[in-house]
Amino acid sequence: MHVISRSLGKLAVDMQKPQHTLMRERQCPSVNHWAPQKRKTQWKIMASLDWGYDGNNGPEQWSKLYPIADGNNQSPIDIKTSETKHDASLKPISVSYNPSTAKNIINVGHSFHVNFEDHDNRSVLKDGPLSESYRLCQFHFHWGSTDDHGSEHTVNGVKYSGELHLVHWNSSKYSSCVEASSKADGLAIIGVLMKVGPANPKLQKVLDAVNAVKTKGKQAPFTNFDPATLLPSSLDYWTYTGSLTHPPLHESVTWIICKENISVSSEQLAQFRSLLSNTEGDSPVPVKKNNRPTQPLKGRTVRASF
Repeated sequence: MHVISRSLGKLAVDMQKPQHTLMRERQCPSVNHWAPQKRKTQWKIMASLDWGYDGNNGPEQWSKLYPIADGNNQSPIDIKTSETKHDASLKPISVSYNPSTAKNIINVGHSFHVNFEDHDNRSVLKDGPLSESYRLCQFHFHWGSTDDHGSEHTVNGVKYSGELHLVHWNSSKYSSCVEASSKADGLAIIGVLMKVGPANPKLQKVLDAVNAVKTKGKQAPFTNFDPATLLPSSLDYWTYTGSLTHPPLHESVTWIICKENISVSSEQLAQFRSLLSNTEGDSPVPVKKNNRPTQPLKGRTVRASF
């Protein structure tokens, strides 16, 4: 088991709906709970047609189906460092991830998710701005059509090449990721900005696995992996209250954005974009981008641990 407890003092869910017929395994709500239950049948019929990242169903249109898109606590945001507030009461975050909990990788149509066993506390996030223990359920990435953008969060208006999200749910109060996903204190997501530069060998095992899940709905085993290896060396962070960055856009997330970024090469970014949003046998449609633009802060405070 890899255990980390590092000071985050001084000085940083997506996707096209997965094909419902291929997604029988329970996933974190960011995968399969993008619609109110009373409209479940309608959403199944609409499949992946109701929202996306381009054109008529892109982020600018999401509010037509998901009014919360215009809510007061939406994500991502631009972090203006001159307006953040240092909070001496913020603790270092503590992550304890057991590699044996890594389970599988799945193509959800607009991204891929690496899922983890979350029926016990073998892989958890604690402390930082959190008062309870949160279990890791999955991680995924966001990227752009070119190397000069792709992150969802920005810092002083600067766009990074991509962003890693590690999604955790409040196991102290709720019984599942699904239940927690709509609760104000239900989710905690660590965001790590990725900057184009040298190849990152720690990303490569994940990217190599993408070849096994090229098309939407495909899944493959992905085991014995410690996601802590993807984190930057410093865990200084900003934190604020926000939302999922894709439908259903629940305002249920405590965001923890690492100040320090990690490296990703141009070639590795091309591997992200090689993922396909189509099902097997259909014409190839690469996922060129899957990042939501920044949203208004609307009076929220961004606190800094450093």
